[in-house]
Amino acid sequence: MAEEVTLLDFWASPFGMRVRIALAEKGVKYEYSEQDLRDKSALLLQMNPVYKKIPVLVHRGKPVCESLIIVQYIDDVWRDKAPLLPSDPYERAQSMFWADFIDKKIHDLSRKIWTTKGEELEAAKKGFFECLKLLEGELGEKPYFGGETLGYVDIAFLPFCCGFSTYETIGNFSIEAQCPKIIAWANRCLQKESVAKSLAEPGKVHELVLEIRKSLGFD
Repeated sequence: MAEEVTLLDFWASPFGMRVRIALAEKGVKYEYSEQDLRDKSALLLQMNPVYKKIPVLVHRGKPVCESLIIVQYIDDVWRDKAPLLPSDPYERAQSMFWADFIDKKIHDLSRKIWTTKGEELEAAKKGFFECLKLLEGELGEKPYFGGETLGYVDIAFLPFCCGFSTYETIGNFSIEAQCPKIIAWANRCLQKESVAKSLAEPGKVHELVLEIRKSLGFD
């Protein structure tokens, strides 16, 4: 029986990229449905009537929304390959804590780097590096946040790496100079086909950000 999996997504969405990586890790075949966020489709509004946002995973006609919840769902449904969350309850809770930290901190601060200027930009840069340092501490000497294999926290964080070069250009800083372990980790992850084929090209992300900044009157 076919799995009947469809992903409603937008190519540059870091949240959508999480789902793409998880599906690739599990080897799940799916239909990709690119969405126009300025003219939301009837399908998107039907499948996510509460938030009206991507990504939405539609599995056998039933929608699952919110990227981290979707990744957890994928891990629960396709359990026979590449576990993403630890089985140990404490380790599982820690993974969920750090993924939530990325959602609440990294997402907000990285966006502020390219949507603010002056003192607000400087504050965002300071906060961004404070968060990266905390993540470096959590990574430690492990190859992945999940230990020896790619896991939930890696998937939560990796999509933001597509914007690293853009943040550096706009913010006039070097992530590698201050957080070399994060860059080494990102490069290690990019060696995996499941990651490389699921992330947006940094150059295209940069072009999109410049377009948005221009529309906001920054450039």
